[in-house]
Amino acid sequence: MKESVIYQDILQKGEEKGKKEGEKNEAFRLLSRLLNRKFGAIDSSILERLQSLTTDQLEQLAEDFIDFSNISDLEAWLNK
Repeated sequence: MKESVIYQDILQKGEEKGKKEGEKNEAFRLLSRLLNRKFGAIDSSILERLQSLTTDQLEQLAEDFIDFSNISDLEAWLNK
C-alpha cells in the first residue's frame, strides 16, 4: 500500500499542508514577538485577527510593521 500512487499522493499533499502551516505559525510567532517588543502586550483580539491572516499577509505585515509608530497603525492595517 505504501508504494501505491494514491498513497504517495496523499502523503505528499499532507506533507505540503503541514509545511505551509508550519511556515504560517513561524511567521505569526515572529511577528507577535516583534509587536510585543515594540508596543508591549498585544490585546488578544488583535492576536486572533493576526492568526486568521495568511502567510503572505503576515509577511506583508512584517514589512509594513517597520513604519508603524503605535498600535493604532497596526489596527488600521488590519482594518484595510
